[in-house]
Amino acid sequence: MKIHDVAIIGAGVVGCAVARELAAFELDVVLVEARDDVGDATSKANTAILHTGFDATPGTLESRLVPRGYALLSRYADETGISVEPTGAVLVAWDDDQLAALPGLRDKAVANGYHAAEIVGRDTVYETVPALGPGALGGMTVPGESIIDPWSTTLAFAYDALARGIDLRLGTRVESVEAGPELTTLRTSGADIAARWVVNAAGLGADVIDALFGHRRFSVTARRGELIVFDTAARPLAPKIVLPVPTSRGKGVLISPTVFGNVMLGPTSEDLPDRTDTSTSEAGIASLLEKGRRIMPSLLEEEITTSYAGLRAATEHGDYVVDVDAGQRYACLGGIRSTGLTASMSIAEHLRDLLDEAGLPLKPRSYLPPPVRVPVLGEAFARPYQSDELIRADAEYGRIVCFCEKVTRGEIRDAFAAPIPPRDLNGLRRRTRATLGRCQGFFCGAEVGRLFGEATGTRD
Repeated sequence: MKIHDVAIIGAGVVGCAVARELAAFELDVVLVEARDDVGDATSKANTAILHTGFDATPGTLESRLVPRGYALLSRYADETGISVEPTGAVLVAWDDDQLAALPGLRDKAVANGYHAAEIVGRDTVYETVPALGPGALGGMTVPGESIIDPWSTTLAFAYDALARGIDLRLGTRVESVEAGPELTTLRTSGADIAARWVVNAAGLGADVIDALFGHRRFSVTARRGELIVFDTAARPLAPKIVLPVPTSRGKGVLISPTVFGNVMLGPTSEDLPDRTDTSTSEAGIASLLEKGRRIMPSLLEEEITTSYAGLRAATEHGDYVVDVDAGQRYACLGGIRSTGLTASMSIAEHLRDLLDEAGLPLKPRSYLPPPVRVPVLGEAFARPYQSDELIRADAEYGRIVCFCEKVTRGEIRDAFAAPIPPRDLNGLRRRTRATLGRCQGFFCGAEVGRLFGEATGTRD
């Protein structure tokens, strides 16, 4: 059996970021994922915000890693083509208690090193977002908050990691662990995997993996967040992210534009015993509509494109759990909540330093390939169907298959030629936006399915 230097469990955005970081050194790295795609669990269903970290609890690891991650990921997005829009955000106070909380939030932002937040009056709030409902008393602007394409972020990390030589094992669930004096063997649903060091980035299953190593440091609760996605015609209503004044329960319901041109309302916050339940609920959608009617009544007059739910890995701790056990040669990344997308690269950087201190030999590779370029999916950027030059060179980029989202045959073809091709239609959607628009595949679904079948050899 081959012996790897490092085995990473979990190919979400954090696990892929860690794989990319460690693959910059002369290490044999294997990335193990139970699902059939990277970023197919918590990482695929979030609010897709690139956070400044202004509202993190000062002194926590999260408060340190989110701003650093913001800087790293912003730069990486420029290098790779990940769609990012610096929209800015405004927190809206709807009552006297929320208004009174704003100075404390600004002080928290300053304590976290963010000095651009500004408390503003009612008139400025409505000038910033004219479609807000009546009754706002004031607010706080956070100009650095941005929106990002979360799917391409995870894929870019994974593509870079593969280009640097990692071994990716999809559809491979870790079922048990056998730790020896020099090696740890992961018994999986596929072949066994032997590694000198193990990194637990299992997200919703992080506490289960932690227990296999004999630890009981935290327990994960699946916190379901339901969201409603409105049609692109609603985008002018939400020029900025509209944030609530946060509570102890979480950041509450927001209204946010997306890089894909839609507007999101959500999320709810509900703890579930089932870590696989990503269904939406009648009560959850009704709650969002009620809150949305207060925040922005005109938004509810727009067409709803879809709704979805994501699960966050909540724990009883108010911070990330990042720990390295040098004796076991085992690292744990737990409780990485909604800010994990923003902090992913800094989490990987921080873990690298901890592993270095714990004895993992880190010798930089003499050559690293340049960062990959991912397909442009954001509406604020030129997409293939808009490029005369690209179409002249390859007519497939002028043949639109999904008319709602303007996805071409060339983009679908490219998705299957990528380092990690989609294994199902959901994976194809995340790589191209096909079938994600107004008709939700009613018009293009048959043709997209046919092209998928041709590419995968599953056509009848």
